[in-house]
Amino acid sequence: MPAVLRVALPVPLPTLFDYLPPAAGEAYVGSRVLVPFGRGKQVGVVVAVDAETAVGGSRLKQVIRLLDEVPLLDTELMQTLGWAADYWLGAPGEAYANALPLALREAKPPPVLGDEYWSLSGAGRSAHDAGSRRGGSQRLLALLADGALSAQELNERLPGWRDAARRLASAELLERSERPPLDRPLPASFAPQLSDEQQQAVAAVAASLGQYQPFLLDGVTGSGKTEVYLALIEQVLAQGKQALLLVPEIGLAPQTVRRLRERLGVIVEVLHSNLSEGDRARAWLRARNGSARVILGTRSAVFTPLPQAGLIIVDEEHDSAYKQQEGFRYHARDLALLRARALGVPVLLGSGTPSLESLANAEAGRYRTLHLRARPGAIRPPQVQIIDMRAQRLEHGMSPALLTAIAETVARGEQALVFRNRRGYAPVLLCHSCGWHAECPRCDRPLTLHAGRRQLICHHCDYRQRMPVACPTCGAGELKPQGQGTERLEEALIAQFPQVPVLRVDRETTRRRDAFEQLLATLQDDKPAILVGTQMLAKGHDLPNLTLVAIVGVDEGLHSVDFRAGERLAQLVVQVAGRAGRARKPGRVLLQTHQPEHLLLRTLLAHGYAAAARELLAERRQILLPPYSHQVLLRADAPQREHVDAFLAAAHATLPVNDQLQIAGPMPAPMPLRAGRHRGQLLLEAASRSTLHGMLRSWQLALIALPSARRVRWSLDVDPIDLY
Repeated sequence: MPAVLRVALPVPLPTLFDYLPPAAGEAYVGSRVLVPFGRGKQVGVVVAVDAETAVGGSRLKQVIRLLDEVPLLDTELMQTLGWAADYWLGAPGEAYANALPLALREAKPPPVLGDEYWSLSGAGRSAHDAGSRRGGSQRLLALLADGALSAQELNERLPGWRDAARRLASAELLERSERPPLDRPLPASFAPQLSDEQQQAVAAVAASLGQYQPFLLDGVTGSGKTEVYLALIEQVLAQGKQALLLVPEIGLAPQTVRRLRERLGVIVEVLHSNLSEGDRARAWLRARNGSARVILGTRSAVFTPLPQAGLIIVDEEHDSAYKQQEGFRYHARDLALLRARALGVPVLLGSGTPSLESLANAEAGRYRTLHLRARPGAIRPPQVQIIDMRAQRLEHGMSPALLTAIAETVARGEQALVFRNRRGYAPVLLCHSCGWHAECPRCDRPLTLHAGRRQLICHHCDYRQRMPVACPTCGAGELKPQGQGTERLEEALIAQFPQVPVLRVDRETTRRRDAFEQLLATLQDDKPAILVGTQMLAKGHDLPNLTLVAIVGVDEGLHSVDFRAGERLAQLVVQVAGRAGRARKPGRVLLQTHQPEHLLLRTLLAHGYAAAARELLAERRQILLPPYSHQVLLRADAPQREHVDAFLAAAHATLPVNDQLQIAGPMPAPMPLRAGRHRGQLLLEAASRSTLHGMLRSWQLALIALPSARRVRWSLDVDPIDLY
């Protein structure tokens, strides 16, 4: 029997594929290969060499070409990915492909590792002097007027610059060049004096460098968690090791990169989806060869090779953005813990509002907890006050007390944030005469009015239609927007405070790559302003003159069918409240609600997030919900409801008989129709993780074999973070 290579291919099948070795070169585990597959070709990753095969050698196809002389994925990453694919029930080929930037999933040579530089051509300098370009092109020309800059510097100083660079390069106004990587240190700034709590946290983690130990850094918002990260990364760099820092959102990356580079005096490699594929591949390869010392990235950066690993940090570890919601449904926080164990390094999970899972792990002794209870440099924590909205006359959803507080804030020359986690103008457009309301024909959900575009948009499937001038049912012209979105709040606040800048920060106003940074840059630290925004503003942005935070629409989180809604509301309230009073000026937080006596709100106000989390954990323990049980959710959708029902019934019938397994369903999903597809689900739950996982892979194979599976789109979600 000839030697056989076992290869993982990026296809949604829970299997590996056998091939004969290539005619030239020797393949190793972790090498990429180009293979024939079906009528085409695929790039795969070698998982095993000299594998035993049940297929005769004459039937096996041969690898077309070996793409790597040395393995691209090292032993640790290969083992970690194999475990992760098994745990999260991912197709192995998709799991291995996830670890590679897109540019390395193609049968092309890897990009050159030199630094990419951009400079003005002679014509470009003339265009800058003449001021003949506008918008992003003008900003890029101005940035390069003082000399060439690297792509990394441009990423930091002008996010989203590549579109402008392509336009200017095609007009021969810019020139691109490659230079050897920078080997001299950059200037570093001095670290501030750490508080006693910060010093204790740094000392505890530093004592564990060189060995696996999970830490939970539980620090109130504004307590200086980033300074702890920086001090630890400095120690890791001094030992010649690498540090990986994960953040939940791309919006947090530019300011974090600047802070890291200015403090540490090293190039910070960045990995997130807004970068060009060449930039991502170069950063990944620099990490792989050890030349990248500090790597910052979002969820997928957890797959970065770390041959000289020293420390892994997961900032805002509670954030749901760390869970991949399609394809290979891994959780980056949990994968970071797994990698830290395999690499023998400490992992630091930081949050002002830790997830209940992490708090339960700390309670069980699996994590060591470090506390930052004080806010260095701040006078005191923000004062939180509930506004009872009952029987009040509201102006576009805002109470008189809230509007008075905003007026007082801007009169002092300070800034206010009005937080509403609903974009658009109004969530419902209603006919006052007959009761008709605009509804998405594909989702059976109300369409949201976006007045600026005069469009009705479904926030679930992106269906759009023009705003009607009259009711399509009765012909009446009295169509009334009901409820408030950020767009309507912005309009009302501009009318109420015409002399004060009002900035709206949501998905609509930040569609361009650099729009978020530019919006925040227009805020002057010593001038009054009003911000209106969604949860984009809840995370990690220091606005020193922001002293008032008003949260409207709190009640929606108090009446959800999702058992995690209370936890998410508590986290959101605390995170948004943490934007107020982060500098020398005292902060104030107003919560508008029709439920002022609600236990969760009262606990949050009187005793803080830790007490609210303890009560939520006690509830979960009592009724055996995660983290005190384990779940797997089977989702299915199809154009016809009967196909969904038939598949879920057959899936239920294939489950093994097990008294320790609780089964909910088959049942319609909480949102039964989305984008024209009917949706249903089956929820499995067990107190023991091993009970659940012991039957999952065989059940998955049984589901694949079901005839009814061909008529639906289905997926298995291990440890789902929402049941929608």
